[in-house]
Formats: sequence, C-alpha cells, structure tokens
Amino acid sequence: MGGRETSGRPTAEQIEHTFVGSPPRYTRVQVAKMAEVPQDLTERIWRALGFATLADDAVAFTDADVAALKRVRAMMESGLLDDRAVIRMARALGQTTARLAQWQAEIMIGAMLDPAQPPTDADLAAILETSRQLLPDFEQVLIHVWRAQLAAAGTRLLAIADITEEVVPTRVTLAVGFADLVSFTRVSRELDERGLADLVEGFESRASDVVAAHGGRLVKTLGDEVLFIAADPRAAAAIALELVDAIQRDGPDVRIGLAYGPVLPMMGDVFGTTVNLAARLTAIARPGTIIIDSGLADAVTGAPGTEVTRIRRRPARGLGLVQPYVLRRA
Repeated sequence: MGGRETSGRPTAEQIEHTFVGSPPRYTRVQVAKMAEVPQDLTERIWRALGFATLADDAVAFTDADVAALKRVRAMMESGLLDDRAVIRMARALGQTTARLAQWQAEIMIGAMLDPAQPPTDADLAAILETSRQLLPDFEQVLIHVWRAQLAAAGTRLLAIADITEEVVPTRVTLAVGFADLVSFTRVSRELDERGLADLVEGFESRASDVVAAHGGRLVKTLGDEVLFIAADPRAAAAIALELVDAIQRDGPDVRIGLAYGPVLPMMGDVFGTTVNLAARLTAIARPGTIIIDSGLADAVTGAPGTEVTRIRRRPARGLGLVQPYVLRRA
C-alpha cells in the first residue's frame, strides 16, 4: 500500500506492510542463521515476545527481524545482557506492546466507526490510511515517552536506594492501595456493552490521573479495581482521598484499602504480605470509605487535612486479626 490510499478492504499483507515495512522473506531457521543467534534462543525470544511458534518452512520474518536479532547478539557478546536477561526483557516488551497495540487499535476504531453501523470496506481502508499517516509522529512520541518513563523509573530506584542502600532491592517499603468499584457486578448487568466500557474506562482514567498527579504509580487495572503504589505514605493517603471524591462525582461508590510496609517488586508488579493486606482491607471497607493499616496510620496521623480513626479489629483471610483504621478528610 505504501502511501497510496485504497477504497477496497485491506488485506493482511497491506496491514503488515503499513506497520512493519519490509515483506517477510525468511523462515525461522534462516533468520537465526543470518543473525548468528542459536536457533533455540531465537525461538525463546519469539515466544517471550508473545508470538506463536511457526512451522520450519513458514516464511514470516523480515530484514528488520534479522537486524533486531543482530542487535540482541551484540548486547550479549558485549556482556551487557545474558540469556536470562534477554528473555525477561523480551517478555516485558512483548506483553507491554501487545496491550498498547490492542488498546490503540480499539481507540482508532472507536473514533472512526459508527458503532450503530457495520463497517464497510471503505471504512476499514480509511482506518488503515489514517494509521499510516499518524505512524511516524506517534513512533517519535512513543520513544520520547518511553525514555521519560525510564528516567522516572530510575529516579524512583535512586530514591529507594537512598533508604535501603540497594540499587535494585529485593524488598522495599511502599504504600500499596487497592481501589474497588462498589456493586460492579450489579451495575454491569444494568448497562449495555458501551455503557459498561465507558464506566470502566472512566474509572481507570480518573484513577490513573489522580495517582500520577501525586507522584504514585498505577501498577495495574482489573476492570473494577486498580492497584497503585507510592513511596510516600502521605501521598498514598492523598491519592485515596482524592479518588473517593473523583469517583463519587460520577455516580458509583468506591472503596479503598491502604497498607504500608515491605513489598517485593517484580516484573512491574508488586507482591508480598503488604499487598495482600491492602486487598483484605479493601474487602473490609464500606462504600465510599478508606481503610488503612497501622503502618500507614502511624505515617499519616497528624498530617494536615486528614483524620485517622481506629476501629475494632477484624479477621483477614490468611493474615489473622488485623487492626484497621478509617482515613477521612479532617
């Protein structure tokens, strides 16, 4: 297609040419041989990136694939990365970009198609042509944002290292929060598909904005629930208080559990007893309330604009009796 508009239904070859460029020329055996990377490692990288294993005679790899594998080989030969690090990097790249690509495709389709009408071949061709026009600029923006996020991640690690004396600590002390939409199952039955999508996207976007505004990090979203972290417990409290206000303005109630303690960061996620405790506190919380643990209560007591109230001890599955507190605005 390469710059020429078409009114016919786009083919798989046209889509691949638009986004990848060079056509497939090589089998998986040939691409490994040309890049001088062992065949088994090439296949492990391909699977880690999230792509299916192809037949030996399937022509599916391009010159760009060869060039990318040569770069991987150069990093390994220089001693910068070993096999294990390469596979972990490939998995992180594959999972993140797969979600990004799917999300972007859905945004483009939603912006350009009338949901009440079935798409025509011309509609699909127009989406592909618009994507082709936006691709160069978006590629540059993507690289810029990725570099900025790397800088932010590096800054966070330095701040943690100042406390723990470890650049990449096995455990760090963080505030962990879960925010959960109340009665999501019931509400979802009352909405059509578009209404449900708007509800979930609105919740996730508002949560993302609030968390970022206070210097926290949104770890993951689970439809009716978000998980966030913050190095500063008072920032986590501010996030929770603002989230309750922001979500309630749109109708549904939200409940939040916060805990402060050691966590294990791994694969962009966080694990450990503190994370489990935050989840259990969320289950205890009533609609529109924030329940925190004693660690976070100690850290935020006396902070301007906040009020901490001790309530009766509760059993938490897998954790025994816990001492919860209610966090409110003063």
